[in-house]
Amino acid sequence: MSVYAVVGIDTDIGKTVVTGLIARTLLQNGVNVITQKMAQTGCVGVAEDIIEHRRIMGVSLFDDDKSGDTCPFVFPVPSSPHLAAELAGGLFDSAILTAATERLNRKFDTVLLEGVGGLFVPLTRELLLIDYLKEMQYPTIVVTSSRLGSINHTLLTLEALISRNIPIAGIVYNRFSDALPKIADDTRNIIAEYLEKHNIPNRIIDIGEIREPFDESLDFSDFF
Repeated sequence: MSVYAVVGIDTDIGKTVVTGLIARTLLQNGVNVITQKMAQTGCVGVAEDIIEHRRIMGVSLFDDDKSGDTCPFVFPVPSSPHLAAELAGGLFDSAILTAATERLNRKFDTVLLEGVGGLFVPLTRELLLIDYLKEMQYPTIVVTSSRLGSINHTLLTLEALISRNIPIAGIVYNRFSDALPKIADDTRNIIAEYLEKHNIPNRIIDIGEIREPFDESLDFSDFF
C-alpha cells in the first residue's frame, strides 16, 4: 500500500465522500491511512474536503491537516485551481504537492489523494490534472455514478487513463441519482464490458445510495 489517487468523471460526483469512506474502511481494518487533497477552492483555512474526510472517518483533524500537508493549496475563489490561484496571487506548484505527499507517505501506510473535478481540470495553465497523474503513476480509483451522462463521461475517463498508461485500481459506482434501477444496472454493465474489452480487472464496487449511518459492510480491499 502506498499512494492512490481518487478521481471523478466530473465535479459533484461523490469523490469527497468516497475518499472518506475508503479511508474509513481501511482505518477500521487496521490500516494507518490518511487522505490528501490536491487543491481546494472556495474556502480558507483547512480544506473543507479534508474536514469532511475526517468527519466520515470518525477522527479529529491530524497535525498534518493543520500544517497544510494534506492540502497545500487552498484558495478562496470557487473556480478551477489555475484561476483560483491566479486570483489569489498564488500558484499551484506540483513539486510542493509531491513533497507533501512524500512526507505523508513516510508516516502512513496509505495516502488517498483526492483530485479536483475531472481529469482535464487545469491545475495551472500548463499542467492538467491528468498530466500530473501520468507523471506520478499513482494507481487511480475512478468515482462514477448512475446519473444520466455517466456512460459517456466514464468511458472517456477510462480511455484517457488507458491511453496514458495510468494504472486503474478500480471503480466506485455511486448510485446517488434517481435513475431507474434498470438504467442504473445497464450503465454499470456497459462500464464492466468496457473494462473487459481493455483487459482491465473488473474491480467495480457498487456502494448504492450513500446514506448515514454509513454501510459498515463496504469493502474496498480489491483496490489494494
